[in-house]
Amino acid sequence: MRRLGKVLQVTKRGSVIVQTDKSPPIGAKVVDKQAQPIGIIQDVFGPVNNPYVSIRSKNHEKSLKLINQIVYLYKK
Repeated sequence: MRRLGKVLQVTKRGSVIVQTDKSPPIGAKVVDKQAQPIGIIQDVFGPVNNPYVSIRSKNHEKSLKLINQIVYLYKK
């Protein structure tokens, strides 16, 4: 697992917004610290130095508990 960044907010549509220091690939799987799946990266936007990532969440209620938590990229 590679650290992606800190969850800043969850939108009304259920997207999880994370600020990161490197631009990850779109479609990459994202997990929490227990390696439980959160969703996949849908979009990367914002400044080049500190981009934001939009993650399409699998579970909106679970995503709300992730605010201010660190999430990770899942790599096999």
